[in-house]
Amino acid sequence: MNLLEVKNLKKYFSTQKAVDDISFTIEKGSIFGLLGPNGAGKTTLIRMITGIFYPDEGDIFLDGHRFDPVNDVVKIGYMPEERGLYKKMKIGEQAVYLAQLKGLSKSEAIEKVKEWFIKFEMQSWWNKKIEDLSKGMSQKLQFVITVLHEPKLIILDEPFSGLDPVNANLIKDEIYGLAQRGSTIIFSTHRMEQVEEICDHIILVNLGKKILDGTVQKIKQDFKENKFSIQLTEVPATTHNPAFQVIDQKANKLVVKINEGYKSNDVLHFFLQQQTTIEAFNEILPSLNEIFIREVEGSKALTRAFQPV
Repeated sequence: MNLLEVKNLKKYFSTQKAVDDISFTIEKGSIFGLLGPNGAGKTTLIRMITGIFYPDEGDIFLDGHRFDPVNDVVKIGYMPEERGLYKKMKIGEQAVYLAQLKGLSKSEAIEKVKEWFIKFEMQSWWNKKIEDLSKGMSQKLQFVITVLHEPKLIILDEPFSGLDPVNANLIKDEIYGLAQRGSTIIFSTHRMEQVEEICDHIILVNLGKKILDGTVQKIKQDFKENKFSIQLTEVPATTHNPAFQVIDQKANKLVVKINEGYKSNDVLHFFLQQQTTIEAFNEILPSLNEIFIREVEGSKALTRAFQPV
């Protein structure tokens, strides 16, 4: 079942189409990547999903009903890239206050804050002020404040910014745990390697339009180029064969591209006939970073082609 459905959303600012007819769905308990370059429309899209902006056209459905910004906001936890904590306020007091704004009673808020502070080893921070924290410490606090009321939809914009590897892994493990416990997560970042590791499904937007939508694995399969890596005990004197072309070689490791009309078995058959042993044979799939660059550049070129001269 889908937790979030976005249908034909549009948002215009003057003559700029910030979001131009975007639709997608997100399943309950999934980790969903919202990707795009700066100025692509991601922030505007998030602000409509959270009720900060109203769409000019289109519909948003949350948990099976039309999204109501007034009553449904408590079901959402939003961690924006630009943090919004009160610098002079004590950390414990601020976390409790913000939890109450999300619908918890004061006693519930104190209990939840203490629970998360213990989990993240933040107990000694209670009487500190935001201005006394490092960027990484502020990031941990912002994450806790975003999720402690157990929202159904969690939106994380660059959640690992400023974190060292240990704390980044801590946050990542909590993201997995939240999804396993039923929360649905929208994850927005420019770090494609994090997307590949964490997300089940992604969409890529650019210039206000959706240009990719699918599971991470399917998208990588859709963009594969029939490239394989072969590790041999010894490279044959000749590798000329109509089935493939060698496009790279480092010592006894070859990268080959299979020609149209041939299959991987044809490559294996050739090398099995040589006086060598195949130690490894793997398909090379493009990284999300490569796909991101290719599609963003392609959409820009297409837009320029249709602009009036």
